[in-house]
Amino acid sequence: MSTPLSRPSYAAVLRVPHARRTFTAALTARLSYGMVSLAVLLSVTHATGSYAVSGTVLALFGATTVFLMPLRASLIDRHGPRRVLPPMSALYGALLSILAVLTWRPGAPAAAIGLTTALAGSCAPPLGPTMRALWSELVTDRDLLRRAYSLDGVAEELLYVSGPALIATLGGFTPPAAGILLSAALNVGGTCAFVTSPAMTRQNPGPGEEGSAGEEPVRDRGASLRRLWPPVVVALGAGLALSAVELLVMAFATDRSYEPALVPWVLGALSAGSALGGLANGVVRWRTSARTRLCRFAAGLGLVLAAAGLAPGLGTLAATLACAGAFIAPALTTAYLLADESAPESARTQAGAWVNMAVNAGSSGGAMAAGLVIGRLPLPLCFTLAGAAALVAAVAVGSRTAGTARVGAASVRRR
Repeated sequence: MSTPLSRPSYAAVLRVPHARRTFTAALTARLSYGMVSLAVLLSVTHATGSYAVSGTVLALFGATTVFLMPLRASLIDRHGPRRVLPPMSALYGALLSILAVLTWRPGAPAAAIGLTTALAGSCAPPLGPTMRALWSELVTDRDLLRRAYSLDGVAEELLYVSGPALIATLGGFTPPAAGILLSAALNVGGTCAFVTSPAMTRQNPGPGEEGSAGEEPVRDRGASLRRLWPPVVVALGAGLALSAVELLVMAFATDRSYEPALVPWVLGALSAGSALGGLANGVVRWRTSARTRLCRFAAGLGLVLAAAGLAPGLGTLAATLACAGAFIAPALTTAYLLADESAPESARTQAGAWVNMAVNAGSSGGAMAAGLVIGRLPLPLCFTLAGAAALVAAVAVGSRTAGTARVGAASVRRR
């Protein structure tokens, strides 16, 4: 739909027909995910008075949301977003509304809260993977597509910063459960606007196409999964590293007797660096392949995080984490691009969902691992271990890439 441009810009991305309306609707719905975790945590804690219950409920919600995402995405690839997203979002919104009613006042049964939350997570629409798959339909020029993915990644980063701020503002004059209701309304309303966009007509399976993703030959599916290995591994390593950093910064501030109120500013530097890095990644005309860039971004993230543990003070740590952040959005954007390139057209949404799942699964595992080692190992070593998660992923993908290239060259010589 778009024409190749000599110097594509972010404005050119939004000038693509129907892109602005579609992207705005998708971001409105995705803002729900930036709010819902904190809203559920505050609301369940208010209703039960137990951090153990709220932590368990949040873990259930995260598990069903993350690990069932590829399955939900496969339904979209098979039947089209216009058929799948509205009922999925409606059920998700209804379950969140039931959760809000259950937790509006203290005294709610923990079992009912846990079951409702787990069911809601299992229905969460995979809006990010769907939007990224749609970008591939809207934008045919590869440079402009890279800009679109960078813009998408930076916008998602901002959603996860602004979402908690909205919940905090809302909590000043309403019960915590009101945040869950707002999250449900944004998801349902934004999804309805998203699927009614004219751009979505190209995302519906045509006659004879429905079910093609499920009928793909086993050998072809296996090859597709092998091609997805690099972006999924790097996303997993990045998720492990980044979730550990949040706890490490808190431990660093406590260990050096800094005010806890300064911690969000340090983590904000990480997010700011990520946003700037993502914008810069979309501007640069890279000469190297996406897989090579993926390895380099992950390696850069790991090395800078490892060095962050040597910071003499919180200001230096913030500056170092801003530098580390400059690799985050480029690494994840490139992972999504590579997944899109590696997947057949009938499985693009599912490919992006695998990368998304890897990031979130890594985030859960990284937080758990950091909680186990902090206090038992010196903090600089903990930072090194966090950086090692991203670095090992980069080395694993890089060595696999080099091995594949050598095999390919040998095959050419034998011919």
